[in-house]
Amino acid sequence: DDSGITLRQTAYAKRVVELAGLTDCNPTLTPMEERLKLSRDSTTEEVDATQYRRLVGSLRYLTHTRPDLAFSVGYVSRFMQRPTTEHQQAVKRIIRYVVGTLDHDLYYPRCPGKAHFIGYSDSDHAGDIDTSKSMSGILFFLGECLVSWQSVKQQVVALSSCEAEYMAASAASTQAL
Repeated sequence: DDSGITLRQTAYAKRVVELAGLTDCNPTLTPMEERLKLSRDSTTEEVDATQYRRLVGSLRYLTHTRPDLAFSVGYVSRFMQRPTTEHQQAVKRIIRYVVGTLDHDLYYPRCPGKAHFIGYSDSDHAGDIDTSKSMSGILFFLGECLVSWQSVKQQVVALSSCEAEYMAASAASTQAL
């Protein structure tokens, strides 16, 4: 197709769903519950860490073409050391979201002429209840095409939501340069 390039991992996404044993599940509309707060100190029963890591690792690979999964997969990645049923439920919800969005992809049309480079950043404030650190989200577009995305925990504790936003904007500016 001369109109552009499509990056898609549909077959791989189906394998992840099969690995989780969720091929016949009902899909969800979002990868994560709104305002979900998980902790390393969860008191629910521990689950098989090897299987948890396998699923989360598979989802991490899927984020290479699925920026819509970046935050939620990064979030559940924090609990690899001692995953519990609570953490596993969050992973299964992400996979149920994948079931409903198997054909999501990145499309890069042929660009005739100039395309503007624009970046966005956002953050929460103290979203990690274990460390009180904030999360930064960064997106860069070339024209209408998403070319870079990142969801990462900030390295220091922000004392205000304004400070967390400044740290996210600073990280985005550094990445843009």
